[in-house]
Amino acid sequence: MKLQLSIFLLITCFCFHFTAYSQSEKPNILWISVEDISAILPAYGDSSIQTPNIDRLSKEGITYTNAFATVGVCAPSRSSIITGMYPVSLGTHNMRTGPHYAYREPENETYKDYYGLKDIRGRNVPEYAAVPPPFVKCFTEYLRVAGYFTSNNAKTDYQFNSPITAWDEIGREATYKNRESGQPFFAVFNHEITHESRVFMKKEDPMLSNPDKVSIPKYFPDIPVVRKDVGRVYSNIMELDQQVGDMLEMLENEGLLENTIIFFWSDHGGPLLRQKRAVGNSGLRVPLIVRFPNGYGAGTKVNDIVSLMDLGPTVMSLAGILPPVYMHGRAFLGEYKTKMPHKYAFGSADRFDEAVDMSRSVIDGRFVYIRNFRPELPLVYRNAYREQIDMTRTLIEMDQGGELKGDVAYIFMKTKQEEELYDLVSDPYEVKNLAQDRAYREKLLELRNALTSWQLEVGDLGFVPEYDLVQMMWPGLVQPETEAVQFEQKNGLWYLSSLTEGASIAYQIGDQIGSKHWNLYHQPIAVGEKIAAMAIRIGYKTSELRIKD
Repeated sequence: MKLQLSIFLLITCFCFHFTAYSQSEKPNILWISVEDISAILPAYGDSSIQTPNIDRLSKEGITYTNAFATVGVCAPSRSSIITGMYPVSLGTHNMRTGPHYAYREPENETYKDYYGLKDIRGRNVPEYAAVPPPFVKCFTEYLRVAGYFTSNNAKTDYQFNSPITAWDEIGREATYKNRESGQPFFAVFNHEITHESRVFMKKEDPMLSNPDKVSIPKYFPDIPVVRKDVGRVYSNIMELDQQVGDMLEMLENEGLLENTIIFFWSDHGGPLLRQKRAVGNSGLRVPLIVRFPNGYGAGTKVNDIVSLMDLGPTVMSLAGILPPVYMHGRAFLGEYKTKMPHKYAFGSADRFDEAVDMSRSVIDGRFVYIRNFRPELPLVYRNAYREQIDMTRTLIEMDQGGELKGDVAYIFMKTKQEEELYDLVSDPYEVKNLAQDRAYREKLLELRNALTSWQLEVGDLGFVPEYDLVQMMWPGLVQPETEAVQFEQKNGLWYLSSLTEGASIAYQIGDQIGSKHWNLYHQPIAVGEKIAAMAIRIGYKTSELRIKD
């Protein structure tokens, strides 16, 4: 009986694994990366609008109900996605460190000594590229070594300039279509239509949603200007849905829809007050849907806690690549799917443009715990960028005039509690702080201790003033430079190396030299044609170009 049961379990496990995706072939993987969306979609129970194409992804894929960003704003969040690491462990947690939202060629990577930002002690913070530990790589390098063609169209925003070794193609024209015949691809398409800026940039455009029918969070007053801007958020999502439909149609016409795994995700929560830049559920919870081409998991919902920093390890796992042990992210699908999903989602909030603050959070799926390390500051700080949104300016003026009462006044608290605790079942909008309620003392202690342990475990760099942090990464406030490539010829092969610890090497051969495409060095190269090579460590200046005949 035990033997029969063992055989049955073995067969079941094998079938489950094979159904997920055959490991004998490497799947194509495509990311539909979107901006500034909370889980306010029909797939997540919001009936304010219709999104048939995103609904299709959900019906044909797996919908993750507890997916969270590590930070409620794009650049720190995207640094965690490309590295699989918590931003506070890398020094990428302040928004933003420099003009890294788009890739710059190595010769164009320059930084301003002054651009008007101060650290917690009032000292000038220059532009800089964050320098993670030497073992940290962009996860796409592991895919390239495994034979994948990688393309990113087009946003980067990693808090450092994208290394030339990270992508086969990067930029507005980047596409999987330029891969070699039969080569598997990993392609990213970033959609900006739902970004915070589009709330004010598109305010005169025709409205696709009906502002009278959209859902208004309880921390906003139900007034015309709020309904107009919330309606614009939903309208932009409807435009995004059309773009998703165009993407699916393109894949279908090219015969790729049925051999490509599609990920749909947002880089953090929504674009409005108490959403973008917030450290609680409203700022960190995001939609995440994964569609397999063979119907695996179609229509299912997964309640496990997933972090966006898990995306890289998961893609690697689906490609049959064991994620490196240094990554904080865990694969939630594929050959190397973790046996220990996250118990908690951790989040951080530090400097946002000109506003300096520090908060940390832990979320278990139902309860949200927030620790404010600068409780003397208001929850809603002044931020010139977001005050371009009409409703933001209006609400600030109403608060200053004493016109906001009850729940709608909550986010305008003039000082913060040191601790916040919210029950998302009874209080989904996080406006009833339970931190002082003795009935929730046990949960408060659990999450407080979990947060403290996490901060110690990852080495939270938020306690380092940013000026000093830059000095740690750029001694003397001068960007370190990667040592040039060294060539060694042995047994008819070129061996390339750099003296800089953790450096990756990019090279071109023969007719490639002078083009924009760089190969990633990972094994010796046959002696023959001319070779050009550069070395780069994340956050460092790219080395000089060296050429060998």
